[in-house]
Amino acid sequence: MNNSHYFYRTAIYTQKNNEIGLVDINQLDNVTPLDEWLGLVVSLADGAHSIQELLDYVSSRYSSVPANLEETIHSVIERLEEGNLIKLSDKPVALPYYLAEPIEALDLDKARKLIAEDGYTLH
Repeated sequence: MNNSHYFYRTAIYTQKNNEIGLVDINQLDNVTPLDEWLGLVVSLADGAHSIQELLDYVSSRYSSVPANLEETIHSVIERLEEGNLIKLSDKPVALPYYLAEPIEALDLDKARKLIAEDGYTLH
């Protein structure tokens, strides 16, 4: 995996009580919780940061960095990519309004309107 690639989310997410999940904007009670690693990567997948920056950030949270951290992050990214929840790019990506923040920070009417205009397919 190329650590210089940028990673960005393709799904709408929720962030409540330090838990991250995927959410259907048309059925707000339809939430799919993500495990901690998957949720962390989805929440940080803003299109403005590279995989290396993600590794640096996660590494900084440990007093002693686990030996397999890079492999773990790569595995998480691969799983999310296979599930079409994130994508990789060789340059930064500007996310549309409805993917840029957790759903709690969005104006839902504006988000729904933009989703319809963009033809975004809900995940």
